[in-house]
Amino acid sequence: MQNPNVSILSTEILSDNWYTLNKVTYNFTKKDGTTDTQSREAYDRGNGAVILLYNKISQTVILTRQFRLPTYINGNASGMLIEACAGLLDNDNPEECIKRETEEETGYKISMVEKIFESYMSPGSVTEILYFFIAEYSQEMKIADGGGLEEEGEHIEVLELPFEDALAMIDSGEIKDAKTIMLLQHLRIKNIL
Repeated sequence: MQNPNVSILSTEILSDNWYTLNKVTYNFTKKDGTTDTQSREAYDRGNGAVILLYNKISQTVILTRQFRLPTYINGNASGMLIEACAGLLDNDNPEECIKRETEEETGYKISMVEKIFESYMSPGSVTEILYFFIAEYSQEMKIADGGGLEEEGEHIEVLELPFEDALAMIDSGEIKDAKTIMLLQHLRIKNIL
């Protein structure tokens, strides 16, 4: 259902180099009945999916480490970020996307995933909805090295970490990625690990 208090007046593409940056001008009707005209920029990169693989027997999780330019230009000296496996939907449904991304990035072939929630990650400026999944893994599911796709410029290191160590890495600042923090905390809150 559309918000009757919002009327889009214009959308101007500012950039469509990698994804799309739009400048949207709209009217917003306030509670007192007056109208404000506002302009905001919104970055549209499509929707994505993220997954945390966990092993109850070994009490471990699978994470990745890769270079993230935005963190590098905002104070992360190495630019390397530890995070859960994730990717853009690319016209797939979220479940198919995350199964594909898991195999490409981590080398694990999973068949069963559990969707736990979906979230806007940066709703002040980015349109993306991120679909969150968890799945159990075992060493028998490892069919390749992972590391991502060379043609997509991915150079991903696969990490298998004790769950307690991963949680401690939030406190130490070694894990600063929001989606990863949310997934690790979900496992703890729900007593999964």
